[in-house]
Amino acid sequence: MPELSLWLSLLWMVICVVLIAGLAYCFTKYVASRKGLGVFGFPQDTGMMKVLARMTLGKEQLLMLVQVGERYFLLGVTPAEISTLAEFTQEEAAAWPQPPQPAALPSFRESLNKVLQQKRQR
Repeated sequence: MPELSLWLSLLWMVICVVLIAGLAYCFTKYVASRKGLGVFGFPQDTGMMKVLARMTLGKEQLLMLVQVGERYFLLGVTPAEISTLAEFTQEEAAAWPQPPQPAALPSFRESLNKVLQQKRQR
C-alpha cells in the first residue's frame, strides 16, 4: 500500500503543477488584454489619453509626451511626483516631425524558415 500512496502523491503534485501553470497563463492573458495592471507600467492608450513618447533621463526619471483630448503635455515623472513641464497646442503638435514607423517584424515562422534555409545552404 505505501507504493499506491506514493503514486497518488505524485499524481496530485502533477495535477497541482498543471493547474498552477494554467492559472498563470490565464492571468497573463487577462493582464495583457487590459494592457497591464497600471501599477507595473504605463498603458499606451486609454481612450482620451495617449502616451505619445517616453524618454528615460536616469534611474526612475522619465520625460513623457502625453495627449489628452486635443491638448498635449510634456511631463516629468519621478517616483515622488509628476510635473507638467510644458503644454502645447494642437497647431504646435502638428508642426512636430513624425517619428519613423518601425519596420514590420517577420513572423516566427518566416524567421525560422530563413534560418533553416541558411543552414541547408552550408
